[in-house]
Amino acid sequence: MQKLSARQLWLLIILTIVWGLNWPVMKMGVTGMPPLLFRTLSMWLGLPVLALALVWLKVPFAMPRKHWPELLLLAATNMFIWHVCIILAIQSLSSGRAAILGYTMPIFSAILGAIFFASSMTKRNWLGVAAAALGVALLLWHEMMGLSGKPLGVALALTAAATWALGTQLLRRTKIDTPTLTISFWMTVLACVVMTAMTVTFEHQAWVMPSRSSWFAIIYNAVLVFGFAHAAWFYLARTLPPVASTLSVMFIPILGVFVGAYWLGEVLHWQDWAAVGLMVVAIGSVLAPSRAKP
Repeated sequence: MQKLSARQLWLLIILTIVWGLNWPVMKMGVTGMPPLLFRTLSMWLGLPVLALALVWLKVPFAMPRKHWPELLLLAATNMFIWHVCIILAIQSLSSGRAAILGYTMPIFSAILGAIFFASSMTKRNWLGVAAAALGVALLLWHEMMGLSGKPLGVALALTAAATWALGTQLLRRTKIDTPTLTISFWMTVLACVVMTAMTVTFEHQAWVMPSRSSWFAIIYNAVLVFGFAHAAWFYLARTLPPVASTLSVMFIPILGVFVGAYWLGEVLHWQDWAAVGLMVVAIGSVLAPSRAKP
């Protein structure tokens, strides 16, 4: 297993905090306003932040024309479907349960990688996948009766997770030779266009002025999620092995569950606590250094 550099480790830590906190923040954001409008405003306000990062770091904006077909595929699998499905799902599910379902992505990614992309999977990797899967099952245990009445939300979240998993595998193998920040910027531009078209088409009659809590959620997403987290994730997905880059962020839904319980009063059960240990096993299975072979 590839050893993480200090830069990769710190990015993982900050990414975990930003994305973990964002699940209850998104729940606040979509409470009282159309979900696609919420996501669209966040993206458009986050785009200048990302552009400033490129200027500050002197990263080129240019994307050669030959790469645009592949860029469109990467944007569809990493952003279009994920953002539409997950923001609609979070309206009908608790923020913690939406986070858990969304983060079945590492399980999908590991399985897709092993079956379709010939990814090397050690026994320890499979242990991590099994632990993460069991953790998800435990966290959903108490929700099964409730989820039976919310099949659309569950289906949307799982569709988002599976598509994101495919996108992660494709991003890892991309032939686009431009910097990751450039790829992230143009994928965000494309996502802004798609989300704008969808909210205008399906939500224009329901548009409202965001409340104070919704504005907080929009700014949080604009600056920290679209301005930082997406670019950081795309960098990790391109530089780490697929299993490591996916299972290593499995603590995000755990943080989302407990922060949602604290901020929004979402009730926790014993399954939530038991899953913490399983997620730690999943993370350790990919991040702990392997013994050197003689």
